[in-house]
Amino acid sequence: MKIYKKSLSELKNIVQTKTRQLNDPQISKSVSEIIENVIENGDQAVKEYEKKFDNVDIENFKLPQSVIDEAYDNLAGDVKDALLLAKKNITSFHEKEKETGFIDAEQPGVLRGQKLLPLQKVGLYVPGGTAAYPSTILMSALPAKIAGVEQVVIVTPPQKDGINPAVLAAAKIAGVDSIYQVGGAQAIAALAFGTESIPRVDKIVGPGNIFVATAKKQVFGQVAIDMVAGPSEIGIIADDSADPKQLAADLLSQAEHDKLARPILVTDSEKLAQAVSENVDVQLKTLPREEIATESVNNKGFIAVVEKIDDMFDLMNTVAPEHLEIQVENPTQYLNQIRNAGSVFLGKYASEPLGDYVAGPNHILPTGGTARFSSPLGVYDFVKRTSFIQYTKPALEKEAKAITTLARVEGLEGHARAIESRFNKYY
Repeated sequence: MKIYKKSLSELKNIVQTKTRQLNDPQISKSVSEIIENVIENGDQAVKEYEKKFDNVDIENFKLPQSVIDEAYDNLAGDVKDALLLAKKNITSFHEKEKETGFIDAEQPGVLRGQKLLPLQKVGLYVPGGTAAYPSTILMSALPAKIAGVEQVVIVTPPQKDGINPAVLAAAKIAGVDSIYQVGGAQAIAALAFGTESIPRVDKIVGPGNIFVATAKKQVFGQVAIDMVAGPSEIGIIADDSADPKQLAADLLSQAEHDKLARPILVTDSEKLAQAVSENVDVQLKTLPREEIATESVNNKGFIAVVEKIDDMFDLMNTVAPEHLEIQVENPTQYLNQIRNAGSVFLGKYASEPLGDYVAGPNHILPTGGTARFSSPLGVYDFVKRTSFIQYTKPALEKEAKAITTLARVEGLEGHARAIESRFNKYY
């Protein structure tokens, strides 16, 4: 694993170079064509794309409930127990995110307020392909259900041997209303615009490959999205009290996701940096997903050696990682130095996979440096806010002059007259 020992400014330039998000014009063009075809031809277009991209003939997109029930009933007991534990912890955490509206009646004759309403229909994209992600279903569906979403549907790529039973069981555990066997950009288009079989939704959430991410970006505005998720990332801040074997294992836990995943370690110890690099090389040799992880480590990963602990946090705030581990002595005392991170893991026993599965905080997180301005998925992503206003005539009369003055400053005479009409002027 590459080790850099440079000035802080040089290291920040390396970070920005490795995190720069570039659009692929050819992918954007292909996705645009897929979306237009789905808009025009609905189910037929989706079926053709599933045959082309997933090599699966699909007659009925919607999976029968009996298939879902059977998967749940036959699921191995230890897997079911793990999913139920995850549900318990995810639910207990996200229940605390629920918000309420408010009413303000402090001014005489004035009633103001805000009410919160859950979205009606939400579509969850669950990746298929190289791995199954039942945990992603729990992380996306449970906050939606807690928020009160009426209809939660899943789209996930069809598999020749059927969708992974753990995925189906997780959907049942999370209270998902229906599952549709469709993936890729065509799935995003179907959710955004609706087809004969697949319902149009209000919001699409969940991670996916570059085609899914590009499609979400292109349909935004027609439908809401959670974020444009990129490859997985882990940043680790560690001092010489950390265990290099554990650090290497944690870095590889994200490198195995994707060839474009970013594993980054920042430390003030050259000795630790060298030991971690050596352990990464050793552990890679026995990792089942060695090829994927090796490319991630070689092309996107690095270890940065800085002079002092404040520099470690300064550099990592520039990285703004999806996952951030703080493996130093007394890690909680440094929590306030973190400004940019999707989720923070404190201490040697808070290894990143803890957050992926059972801790409770959401694992659908901002990537690609977007933790500078984005948040983890939560209950708040599945509600909308509506404000309301009521004035009595005396209350309006008191503020009418200010309203009409501002309206005329903006050249909007009609606005001013709408107010004055309440007091027998103009109309």
